[in-house]
Amino acid sequence: MRKKLQLGFLVGCCILLLDILTKYLVYHDIPPITQNLWFYPYGGIPVFENFLGIEFSIVHATNRGAAWGALADFQTSLLVLRIVLIALLTGYLLFFNQRKAYVIPICLLITGAVGNVIDYFKYGVVIDMFKFVLWGYHYPIFNVADCAITIGIFWIIMASFLIHRASAVSS
Repeated sequence: MRKKLQLGFLVGCCILLLDILTKYLVYHDIPPITQNLWFYPYGGIPVFENFLGIEFSIVHATNRGAAWGALADFQTSLLVLRIVLIALLTGYLLFFNQRKAYVIPICLLITGAVGNVIDYFKYGVVIDMFKFVLWGYHYPIFNVADCAITIGIFWIIMASFLIHRASAVSS
C-alpha cells in the first residue's frame, strides 16, 4: 500500500504543477472572456474548429463558485468546505482506506481540490480555460483541477463497481 501512496502522491504533484502552470499562463497571457464573445475562438486561443461538430479553444474565464459557478455568493463557505474535504479525504486515505484501487483516485480528488483552493488565495477566483462547444452546446468551461476531480470520481465509481462485482462472483 505504501508504494501505491507514493505513486498517488507523485501523480498528484505532477497534476498540481500542471494545473498551476496552465492557470498562470492563461491568467497572464490571455485576456478574460466577456459575455459577448460567443463566436469561435471566444476571445482565446483556437485549438480546433468544427471537428465532427466540436469546437475547442483555450480561454480565460473566472469562476467564483463551485461547479458551473454554483454557490458563487458563498465563496468563504466554499473555501472552508474545500479545505475540510481535503483534510477529511487525506485522513481517510492515510488512516482508513483499505483498498489499493482507491488510492490514486482519492489523490486525484485531493489534488483537484488543492488546485482550486490555491486559486482562491492567488487570484481570488478559480481560473478556468478549456472551452468546448459540442454540437452547438456550450459546455461549462473547466480547468486541469476539475479534470482531476472528475476522473477521480469516475475512477472510484468504476473501482467500486468492479470490487462489488468481483466479491459477488466469488461468493
